[in-house]
Amino acid sequence: MYRKFYGVLEEWENKKTKEPLLVTGARQVGKTWIIKKFCSERYDDHLYLNFEREPGISDFFEDSLEPVEILKKIGIYKGRKIDASTTIFFDEIQKCEKAISSLKYFCEAEENYRIIGAGSLLGVKINRFSGSFPVGKIRQVQMYPMDFEEFLIAAGEELLAEEIAAAYSSMKPMPGIIHEKAIHLYTDYLYVGGMPRCVDDYISSDRDVTGFDRELQRFILLAYSADMSQYTTSAAEGVKITAVYESLPRQLAKENPKFKYKEVRSNANKRDFYEPIDWLRVSGMVYKVDNTETVRTPLKVYADDKSFKLYMSDTGLLSYAGGIKYSDLLNTSGNLFKGALAENYVVQSLAAKGYELFYHKPDAGMEIDLLLDMPDGIIPVEIKAGRHKRSASLNKYREKYKPEKVVRLSENNFGESDGIYSVPLYAVFCF
Repeated sequence: MYRKFYGVLEEWENKKTKEPLLVTGARQVGKTWIIKKFCSERYDDHLYLNFEREPGISDFFEDSLEPVEILKKIGIYKGRKIDASTTIFFDEIQKCEKAISSLKYFCEAEENYRIIGAGSLLGVKINRFSGSFPVGKIRQVQMYPMDFEEFLIAAGEELLAEEIAAAYSSMKPMPGIIHEKAIHLYTDYLYVGGMPRCVDDYISSDRDVTGFDRELQRFILLAYSADMSQYTTSAAEGVKITAVYESLPRQLAKENPKFKYKEVRSNANKRDFYEPIDWLRVSGMVYKVDNTETVRTPLKVYADDKSFKLYMSDTGLLSYAGGIKYSDLLNTSGNLFKGALAENYVVQSLAAKGYELFYHKPDAGMEIDLLLDMPDGIIPVEIKAGRHKRSASLNKYREKYKPEKVVRLSENNFGESDGIYSVPLYAVFCF
C-alpha cells in the first residue's frame, strides 16, 4: 500500500543526518511494514532485529554502548560482518532501554551509521525513561493510521483523490455524481478506518462493507488492552488506563463531548487519571484537544489543559467500539453518533498532518469545533456530520472576531460565500 510515511523515511536518508530515526505510533499502524519496505528498496545491506522476538539481543548492550562493540556482537550472532555500511532496523526497541541509550553513541561516532528504531509503545517508554536518554541525538517522528487519501489510493481511486485535491485548490464544486461517490467512500472509511489490515480486508472484499471482517478491529482493540496491562508501572494503573479508553465512545456521544472524569468513575478526579490519560496520549492511542477561551496567537499559550476532549486514534476503531452498524452511517438513519465519528475523523486527519489542535468554548452559548493557528491567522473550523448549514456558534464567533476565513466541513460540495469555505469532509487530507 502507498504510505505517505515513506517520504519521511526518504527525507531522513537524503539528508544523511547522523541522528538515528525513532518511529513512534500506536500498534498496527504499519510501522514495521513500511520501514522494512524502505530498507529493502533503499539499501544494499540492511539488517532487521526484533527485541520482542529475540530478547537475548538485549545482552549485546550490557557491557558497552560503543557502536563497534555492539555491531561486533550482533555480527557474531548473525554469522556475518556488520559495519557502518549496514543499515540496522531495531524493532520493538522499547524492550531494551540500553539500546535506546546507545543511539547517542551511534550519532556521535565518526562513521555515519544508518540506524532506525521503532516500537508500538515506544512513545510510552520515551516518556518514562529511567536511564540516559539521547536528548538531541535522535530524530523522533510519529506514524499514524492511513488517512483518507491513502485509503482512496489503496482502493484504486487515485484519480478521485487527484480530482478532490484539484477541487479543493479551486473551491469549485465537483460534478454531483463524483461528489456522491466520494461521500460514499468517506462513509466506508468511517466504518473501516485507516488501520492497514482493515483497509486490506476491505479491498479484498471488493470494497463491500458487508464482507468486511470487523473481527480485525476487535483483535486490534484486544491488543491495545493487553498493552495497557503490560506496559504500565502497576496493575492499578493498567485498570485506570483501560477505564479511560473504554469510556471514550460514551464521552464522544454526548452533546458536549468535553472529557468528564465522572464518565470514567463516579468519584474520579484529575489527580487519579492524569497519568493514564498521558499514557494513552504518548502511546498514540488517543488525541488530546485542549479548549482555549482566548482566541489569540499562539493558541498553545492560552490553552486550558483542564478542559479538553479525547479522540481515538482511528475512526474505524471508534465505530466498532461504539457498536455502530453501517446502516447507522447513512444520512437517513439520523444516528447522532455519526457526528462523533466525523469529529474523530477530522481530528485524526489533521493530527496526522502535524497540526496542533484546539477547540473554543468560552461559555455555554458558543462552541467552535476546532481552531487552527495558521501563518495567515487563526481559522475556525466547524464540523457538520451531514449537510445542515445553520450554526449559531459560528455566527457569534464571526461577529466577535471577524475572521477573514472560516471553514465549514460537511457532506456538502465545495464552495465559498462571504468568507465561509465549504469543504467536503472527504477533502480534509488537502489541508
